[in-house]
Amino acid sequence: VAISVDDITKAVDWYTKTFRCKVTYQDATWAMLTFSNIHLALVLPNQHPPHLGFTHENAEIFGQLKTHRDGTRSTYIPDCSGNAVEILDAASV
Repeated sequence: VAISVDDITKAVDWYTKTFRCKVTYQDATWAMLTFSNIHLALVLPNQHPPHLGFTHENAEIFGQLKTHRDGTRSTYIPDCSGNAVEILDAASV
């Protein structure tokens, strides 16, 4: 899951203090937090769309995969309501 926040550092601080999750990646435009049951991306509105992400064994059937700075490979597709859905190559996660 990726949610939009106004300030990455402030949001990371709040989530880690409130839920004691682990920061697995952080830079000025996004962060990845790991909880016991979910990964949460914190994104800036002008950098990344808020979205849901799913792993798939054959993610490339949904479109051309792009390699991201964290090493994952994925493509984005819209759902029937226009929400962004990220399909991640299961082998890259």
